[in-house]
Amino acid sequence: MNLQELAKKIELLEYHQKLLLQIIKESHQPFYRLVIEKRLSEQTVTEFSFLCDDLNNRWEQQKAEGFVYFHPLFEEFSSSIPANIHAKELIEACVNQHFFAPLMRELRKYC
Repeated sequence: MNLQELAKKIELLEYHQKLLLQIIKESHQPFYRLVIEKRLSEQTVTEFSFLCDDLNNRWEQQKAEGFVYFHPLFEEFSSSIPANIHAKELIEACVNQHFFAPLMRELRKYC
C-alpha cells in the first residue's frame, strides 16, 4: 500500500468517525463520544477505568470512616486525566452514562 492509498484510508476513517460522533451525540453515550472526540486510546480509557475504580474504593472507604470532604480525591482525579480533557466535562459524561456515577456526582461538587 502506498502513501496516497494510506492517506485516502485515513481520510475515510476520519469522515466515518465524524458520522459516528453524530450518531452517538443523538444517543445517551456521552462518555464514548468524548473518547472519540478527544481521540483517546484504548490504553488511556483502561487506565482511566482503573483510576476510577481505585478512587471509588477509596471514596467508599473514606465515607465509611466518616469523611465528608473529598477534594483531595478530586485533585488526584483532575491531575490524572488526559490534559486535553477538562475534569468537569469528563465527570458530566461519566454521570450521564452511569460510569462510576455516585463517585462522579461527588467529584462534580468540586468542579
